[in-house]
Amino acid sequence: MAVYGLDIGGTKIETAIFNNNLEQQQSWRITTPTDDYQQFLQAIYQQVLKADELTSSQGAVGIGMPGIINEAGKVLSANVPCATGKVIADDLQALLKRPVAILNDTRCFALSEANGGAGEGYSRVFGAIVGTGAAGGMCIDGTLFNQGLGMSGEYGHLPLSAYLQQKYQLPVLKCGCGLNGCVESYIAGPGVQTLYQHITQSPKSAIEWANDIKLGDEQALKVLACYLDILGETFAAISKSLHPEVIVLGGGLSLIDAIVEKLPDAIQTHLFSGFAVPDVKRAKFGDSSGVRGAAIIGSVHANSNGS
Repeated sequence: MAVYGLDIGGTKIETAIFNNNLEQQQSWRITTPTDDYQQFLQAIYQQVLKADELTSSQGAVGIGMPGIINEAGKVLSANVPCATGKVIADDLQALLKRPVAILNDTRCFALSEANGGAGEGYSRVFGAIVGTGAAGGMCIDGTLFNQGLGMSGEYGHLPLSAYLQQKYQLPVLKCGCGLNGCVESYIAGPGVQTLYQHITQSPKSAIEWANDIKLGDEQALKVLACYLDILGETFAAISKSLHPEVIVLGGGLSLIDAIVEKLPDAIQTHLFSGFAVPDVKRAKFGDSSGVRGAAIIGSVHANSNGS
C-alpha cells in the first residue's frame, strides 16, 4: 500500500508519496489556504485524490502541521488560523473515507529521524528544529514520547535563565505564544537578528551571520558565543529531564557547521560534572524529514485501523 505524507505550513502544503520501505517516490507543493477552512480541507482532499490517481490505489494518509493538537484532536495553529479549533483529522476522514493521522510537524521530524534517520541505532532520540521557530519531540525506541496535551517537545518555550539574561544583559522579550522570555525569541531565526542587534548594535539576518561566521568575523563570533550559551543551556535542561542519547538538529540554523560542532561543549557547560553529553547530529533527511514522519504516522494509523 502506498503511503502519503503531507507537510502543511503557513505558506505551502507539500505532498509526498512513499512506498512500504518509506522511500519517497515523488512530491509536489501547493499554496496553503489559511483563511477559509473549507478551502483548506478541499486543498488537502484534492492532493490526496491526486496521489490516489498517481498510485492507482487508496493510500494511507498522515499529516504534519505547525501548532498543537490536543487530546480531543482540536488544532491550535498560528500559521494556519482557519484550522484553529477544528478537528481536522475527523473532517478529512469523512471526506476521504479512510483513516487520517495528524501530528505537530516537529514531532513528525523527530519520528522520522529516530526511524532510519540520524537517530537510528539510538534508543532515546530528541529531534529539534532550529529554524523560523524552535520545537521538537522525544522518541524512545522509535516511538514518540506520550504527547499528553500535545505540548511535549516545545523546548523553544522553556524560559531563558536569569543567569544568562544578566550575563549578556539581554532584553526580556515577549514571545508570540504569549509568554515572556521564551528561548525561541533568542535562538530561532528571527532571534538571531535580536541577538546581533543587542551585541553589535547593527542588525544582520541569520544568513548574513552564517556567512560572517565562516569568515571568522569577530562580531559574528561574539554573537555565536552568546547563541551557543543559550542553546547549550536549553539542551542541558532537556538532557537533565529526558536524558536523550542523541539530539538531532533540523531547520535552517542546523546548516551552520559551527553550531553543530560546538554545541556539545556548550551543553557540557550547563550539565553536572561527569554527566554524559548527548551526541549532536544534523538531520539525515533534511527538509524532507517532516513529510516522511507524516507518512510514518499515516502508515501506523492505517494499519491500526485495519486498512
